[in-house]
Amino acid sequence: MRVVLGVAGGIAAYKVCALLRLLTEGGHDVTVVPTAAALKFVGAPTWAALSGKPVHTEVWSDITEVPHVRLGQQADLVIVAPATADLLARAATGQADDLLTNVLLTARCPVVMAPAMHTEMWEHPATQANVATLSERGVHIVPPASGRLTGADTGPGRLPEPEDLYAVCVRELGRAARAGAAPHGIPDPAVTTALTGRRVVVSAGGTREPLDPVRYLGNRSSGKQGYALAAVAARLGAEVTLVSSATLAAPEGVRVVPVETALEMRTVMLAEAAGADVVVMAAAVADFRPANYTEHKIKKSHEGAGDDSAPVVELVRNPDILAELVRTRRDTERPVIVGFAAETGDASGGVLDLGRAKLARKGCDLLVVNEVGPDKTFGREDNTVHILRRGTDDVIDVGPASKSVVAEEIWAAVAHVLARG
Repeated sequence: MRVVLGVAGGIAAYKVCALLRLLTEGGHDVTVVPTAAALKFVGAPTWAALSGKPVHTEVWSDITEVPHVRLGQQADLVIVAPATADLLARAATGQADDLLTNVLLTARCPVVMAPAMHTEMWEHPATQANVATLSERGVHIVPPASGRLTGADTGPGRLPEPEDLYAVCVRELGRAARAGAAPHGIPDPAVTTALTGRRVVVSAGGTREPLDPVRYLGNRSSGKQGYALAAVAARLGAEVTLVSSATLAAPEGVRVVPVETALEMRTVMLAEAAGADVVVMAAAVADFRPANYTEHKIKKSHEGAGDDSAPVVELVRNPDILAELVRTRRDTERPVIVGFAAETGDASGGVLDLGRAKLARKGCDLLVVNEVGPDKTFGREDNTVHILRRGTDDVIDVGPASKSVVAEEIWAAVAHVLARG
């Protein structure tokens, strides 16, 4: 595939060298188009050496080839990383004062922009208005990450990791191929604005069902996917409540309600869902809990007494929170409810078979199915999921990719459901 990699003048340009390497190693034909300011951070020889092509910033280079038109016309994907506040403003107002902005005006393929700048610049109303304008035109905006910026500053505005950006590129190239290269690329023009002002509730983590003061029944879920969903939703402008049994650091701008058991999670989720636009049950809720809680630590038999027996733990079923949320929502459309199905497959069917059966039983709008196990999904930084939608045979396959990229794709699917309503 032919990819144009635009690079604007920000310190994060150094990270884009790794993205370029990933693209070329993935077999793509990459042309790097930096701005003049970008070359003050990473020079033209570096871009040329990594891409295997000459690098230009002005429309006057190789004028007989008309690069300011041809590059955009012939590209399968244009990605700009980092997209600075200045570049976003020039692109939003249709300026064409260098080679990169000319390419953006002539592109008839998916266009991806990854903003990176200081927090104050990212949050400024002018920047947010430019992002909204570009999103409405079909540009896919990859929200900036939150973390260490230039100097000692931290906050939203950090360029996502190259691996995450590469996963977005692969996904958008695949979409364009399936869609037959729809005009100007992205078939989901409103995804990045769909959550603005929405109230979102996400559950995360594996619940713990106490047996005695030191022991509990639980599972391997780390809560990382739920936290990624909450973080991305917040960056997309949602008011986010995270109901969590995990102990991870709270995402920027997210309200966290801690819980431990399935019963506690049920109480909080039902209360929070009452005023929500979207509810995502990403938590791995224990299906069972001990019927009886022992106030003191359960002892082993005394050594030498000849008693090697173990206590028998009676279990009772926990409430099905997802099914209850579907039954009790205030009308047939709101809140949009997303369920998760962690499956291993068994004699009755594979992971997708079990996922489809669960979607039919639960009645939620979307079901995110993933295969789990000791070395799959739980605790890892990456994930592979299949998104099923109620009433259709559609399957959206995502991954392997970082959990942030998976979260973006889940929210894209949610955006389609919201748009139908």
